[in-house]
Amino acid sequence: MPSCIFDAHCHIIDPGYPLIPNNGYLPQAFSVDDYVAQTRPLGIVGGAVVSGSFQGFDQSYLIAALKRLGKGFVGVTQLPASVTDDQLHRLNAQGVRALRFNLKRGGSEQLDQLEALARRVHEQVGWHSELYIDSRELPELEARLLSLPAVSIDHLGLSKEGLPSVLRLAERGVRVKACGFGRVDFAVGPALKQIHSANPQALMFGTDLPSTRAPRAFEVADIQLLIEALGETAAEMALWKNAQEFYGFGA
Repeated sequence: MPSCIFDAHCHIIDPGYPLIPNNGYLPQAFSVDDYVAQTRPLGIVGGAVVSGSFQGFDQSYLIAALKRLGKGFVGVTQLPASVTDDQLHRLNAQGVRALRFNLKRGGSEQLDQLEALARRVHEQVGWHSELYIDSRELPELEARLLSLPAVSIDHLGLSKEGLPSVLRLAERGVRVKACGFGRVDFAVGPALKQIHSANPQALMFGTDLPSTRAPRAFEVADIQLLIEALGETAAEMALWKNAQEFYGFGA
């Protein structure tokens, strides 16, 4: 295993905090202790805890998780368009560093709020915006996304049909999370090579733990798959350097 990995996409699911069924689905508990037990042997020393559709606009679980995980971990949250600037600054002080738009599952503000809210959070607290979206929907959104100050796309975009759009966006500076390999409908290795070739700064590895609703959960072999696909130097960028810069690791 590499000596240091930043896990750019993971979830903490604590039933002690509000959970909202999404299309009838509620995930099993996955605590900070569960996460640490699985990831500490992998060399993961920082990461981004991402709010899921089933957590809606609740911030309490996220702040509690970040406090327990400690320095090096940041939050990716979902917020209503009505969020105040004071609330943004308080969340920023508590370690939140990005805003998520869950366009696939819901639970967040949707497309009609994306541009204005993405610009406001970047202006106020320097956050980027993260999109959980099927890449088949990206072609008609490319110009709008490229007009935003900073954007990332979850799970390699999910669909082979939309991969050309992911590559075009990556080439223009959009980041792409190398996570959820069991969610996509294409061969991961060649796609990783293509995205890295389009922009060496684009890829950011994530475990996607606990891989809720994924056809195949994260496996330790996924890290080796990435290393073999990219080679050690490029893999180090995807496993550490790119996310370190994008999230402001340790800041």
